[in-house]
Amino acid sequence: MHSQIDPERLPRHIAIIMDGNGRWAKRHRKTRVQGHEAGAKSVRVAIESCRKLGVDALSLYAFSTENWQRPKAEVAALFRLMSKYIHSEIKELDANNVRVRFMGRLEALPERAAKDLAYCIERTKNNTALSLNLAINYGGRAELVDAARKIAREVAAGALAAEDIDEARYAQCLYLPEFSEVDLLIRTSGELRISNFMLWQLSYAEFVVQEVLWPDYSPEDLQNAIVEYQSRARRFGGCA
Repeated sequence: MHSQIDPERLPRHIAIIMDGNGRWAKRHRKTRVQGHEAGAKSVRVAIESCRKLGVDALSLYAFSTENWQRPKAEVAALFRLMSKYIHSEIKELDANNVRVRFMGRLEALPERAAKDLAYCIERTKNNTALSLNLAINYGGRAELVDAARKIAREVAAGALAAEDIDEARYAQCLYLPEFSEVDLLIRTSGELRISNFMLWQLSYAEFVVQEVLWPDYSPEDLQNAIVEYQSRARRFGGCA
């Protein structure tokens, strides 16, 4: 563990916008697909680092609702890569007590990818060391709309009164309600955007932007982000 990390003040929930695969590929004269393949290796780095540190949850922005606008060949390659990753990593994830969860609209995923993801979730559902939350076909606005629809159905059915809707009730209708608060958001490649990611959950998160491109991400980069997080005074809207 990094000598400056206080193990008593670890972020419970880390979210990462894994940015820079395309720029990495261009810099190294590779194809965009090769950039995504290189980025998949950094996923393993992040998971293993969080597990060793004792972080409770890691949420990774893998594929957004807007990513369908990319070239069809690239989208197809991304889902093939996801299935390949699941098959190559599932044994190790399970052995390391990592539980895989899903955030997003599952019904729109390609059949093969949806089946592979469902298998991974089922196989690891009883694991307890780290919750790996994969945001696939995910959008923060879509999640809020889906939560609102769920509440509307409950009100229409008479199971919930409108006056009983509050922030706590709304949070229970998010994709993963047990992880409705992010402590630390990391974005790689230096970009200063949240890109429609976990809009509710990021309300009081600390943001750390790192210049490193995602395929080059290392355990040291993650540890440095945690050190930066621990250097801040979290006020949650209160006074200093």
